Formats: sequence, structure tokens, C-alpha cells
Amino acid sequence: MRSTPCCSPSLVAGIPESRVGDRSSKQGRKNSHSCMPAYITGAFRPNNKQACVQGANMALRGLATALLLINLSSCYLSTPSFATSDGFIQCLTQKIPSELIVTPGSSNFTSVLVSTSKNSNFLTNATVKPICIVTVTDASHVQTAVVCGRQNGVRLRVRSGGHDYEGLSYRSARAEVFAVVDLANLRAITVSTDEECGPTVWVDSGATVGHLYYTISKANPEHGFPAGECPTLGVGGHFSGGGIGMMMRRYGLAVDHVIDAKLVNANGELLDRATMGEDLFWAIRGGGGESFGIVLSWKVGLVKVPPTVTMFRIPRTLEQGAVDIVTKWQDVGPTLLPRDINMMVILQGQQAVFQALYLGRCDEILPTIASRLPELNATKSDCNEMTWLESMACIGFRGNTNTTALLDRNTGFNTFFKVKSDYVRHAIDKEVWQKIFNWFSMNGSGFVMLEPHGGFIGTIPTRGDSVPAPERCVVYHPVHRFLAGRR
Repeated sequence: MRSTPCCSPSLVAGIPESRVGDRSSKQGRKNSHSCMPAYITGAFRPNNKQACVQGANMALRGLATALLLINLSSCYLSTPSFATSDGFIQCLTQKIPSELIVTPGSSNFTSVLVSTSKNSNFLTNATVKPICIVTVTDASHVQTAVVCGRQNGVRLRVRSGGHDYEGLSYRSARAEVFAVVDLANLRAITVSTDEECGPTVWVDSGATVGHLYYTISKANPEHGFPAGECPTLGVGGHFSGGGIGMMMRRYGLAVDHVIDAKLVNANGELLDRATMGEDLFWAIRGGGGESFGIVLSWKVGLVKVPPTVTMFRIPRTLEQGAVDIVTKWQDVGPTLLPRDINMMVILQGQQAVFQALYLGRCDEILPTIASRLPELNATKSDCNEMTWLESMACIGFRGNTNTTALLDRNTGFNTFFKVKSDYVRHAIDKEVWQKIFNWFSMNGSGFVMLEPHGGFIGTIPTRGDSVPAPERCVVYHPVHRFLAGRR
């Protein structure tokens, strides 16, 4: 999943016990409790700790397929006929403070509902809204919500950052009785040094990736983490979808670095990796969060970042050869070496903007760019050297390197938009790009983002000990089309 709106809703209530968090699944995989899969390089691993270099065990393909089928089908399970909102809310109030249960009759219902909404399309009178929003502050509140939901036939949707394109973490596409478990108040981040795994972080699902980056870097500027570009992404939805970002060509996906997790299953049990079993632990890392349970927090291993990185953002118009450069970029972007560079493209209006992050200094990478993509005509004046943390702000805020802004959870969005993501498996011909740019000349055409894969992410097997993120096998790049406007 990409790094902009991507939070996956979790629908757990009313699903049979055997479908979600079945503790018997731990028998399917040997529990090695390794710190990081063997295919990850560049993470901190003490040489004297064998556990940190052992890979995750081979996946049972049939069981993996079954888990994914359950994940996809759960979204369409019908709401039980005995669904009762009164009984659900009464059940909640027995163990959760009433001020944390926000109903349509509460004065703050609308403000809480829209607090992390990214798409105004789903904030209309026609939107199917929840019977309540449970603004949990403790794991026990999540456990209570799950148990009460099952007892009263009320479906749960889980929101961490609200970055899902279709708003399905806080609204329903059809009439049904459902509630929202809002994890925004679960945002603790604890940086430590694990005796076996080196520097690690426990991060709650309600934290944002901007907050995560800031906390990691302030603890030690030599440490970083490979996740999304948008600072207000909620960790829970981002990680459950895989977590791609600007360092994926060097370090892979965010979930490639997950060591442990805390999850509430459909029985209301609070589990960690040891008690959930290796099958469920495998499934939550990129398989989508929908039916596997509610992940409250994640333990991740950190990666090394240099003291200076290089950002550049080069716009090229049609007159400056944008079509030719984009056409050639399709082969260059995914194959650039070293893997420390990631060059994405943003198409809008009659220009293409080439934005890159290189984990090193400008003089080290500029000759490679000049050799592989001379049409771009990149020069040293296009380079901006900065710290890794500043680069995360620069990417997220389009040039602003104010790192404290990474802590701001305010979305700043007030738009109506539609987004479509696709994967390009074969290079698009120059003639087609010319037609695409003609489309951009129309009003309301929005913009398109192109992100190269390849590099390290292209070497990770889609079977075996890798996590369930099928987008790894894409040869070229994903395409994200954004149509935005205001009402």
C-alpha cells in the first residue's frame, strides 16, 4: 500500500471465533522469534546474537491463501439480525468511561468523526455514520469494544489515522449497524536498545509516521525507519497494508522490520507474537488489517541513516522534454544503483516533477543520474543536502524542512477527492504518455504519482519467509491518480 491515504478498516465483531485470532494457528509455523527476516540487510544486528540474523520460517502457502481469503471475504459478511445499538452502548459503559463513548447525541460527535477524515466526500448527510465512536485510551477499552460488539452483533471499524481513500475506517458504504474504535489516543512511542535486536521502537497504532520519525531521530540521528511519505499517516493502517515509502529500495517495506505486535483478537484476548502464533503474526504484516484483529502496537527494528542525505525536486515542462524523460525514467527509476536512491515522479498540468531521496551526499549520486538519465539535466544546484529527519519533512510538506511540523496531526485537508491506484508491469509507450499529458490540460484533471519499485524491494521473494505484500513482484512502478476539488 502506498504511503498516502491507506488505513485499513478492521471488521471483527460477529466473525466466528475460528476466523480471527484463532490461537491454534500458532501450530502452523515454528515460532523462531527472530528479530528480523534474513532477507533484511542494513538493520542493526549485533554480530554475537544469532537470533537477530535468523530468518522468519517458510510460509505454508495453502494456509496463507486461506488467511487472505478470510481477510477479503470478511468485509462482506452480513450484520447479524440481532444487532442492537442500545445493548452495545450499555455494554460499553460498564467498563469504559462514558466520556470516551461518543454518540450522535454527543456535542462533540461531529468533531470527533471528522478529526482524522481526509476526504470530504464522506462527510455528508448521506454518509452512513457509526452508532458511536469509542475513543479508546487503553488496551482494555479495545477488548471491551470487541466483546460487546460480538455479544450485540455490532460490527467494528478501526481507525488509526483515517488515511483510507474511501473513508471505510469511519463510515459504511451501505446501511448497517456499526461502531468505530478510534485509536488516535493510543500514540505512545518508546525507543530502546534490544539486547538481541539492537535499537528498536514500540509504537502504538494511533501514532503518526511523522511522530515516529521525529521521536526516532531525536533519540539518535543515526537511526531511521522506512515508512510512508505523508507525515499524518496512522501507523496502524499503514503497517497493516505493508508500508511503502521513499527508503523501500534500500530497506524494503515497513513491515519487513516488525519484530513483535500486540493485538486484540475476536475473543477480546490481548496477544503478542508468542501467544498469537506465527501464522497470525505473518498475516497482520501486509495482509491487510480487516479480519485478523485489532493491532494496538508494533515493535520494529530501526535502520541506519547517514548524517547527510540529498533531496532534489526537478520540474520539467513539455517544452523541456517531460514526455521523453518520463518515458525513459520507467526503465531507469526501478534499476538505479545504488539502492540508496529513490526517484519518484509527480505529473500535474503540463509538467513532470522528479523528486528523489538519496542516502548520501550530492557529489556521490549526481554522476550516476547524469549517466543514467542525462535527459533530466540534473545539476548540483538541484541538490539540497540535509538531515534524514529534515528530508522526511521536506517530502511530506513539499519543500518545508521544519521538522517540528512532523508532530502536527492536523490533516489540513478540506477537499473532495477520488484516488485510484494501479501497478504498471510493462513500460508505457511515449505516444501514450503524450495522450496522458493532453488529459492533464483539462480542468480538474488532478495529478498522478509514479513510484519506482526495484532495488532491494524487488529482490524479496513473494513466497517463503517474506511478509504477505504481493506488490513486491511489480516490475516497474505503481500509479496513483488523484482527482481533487472543493464543493
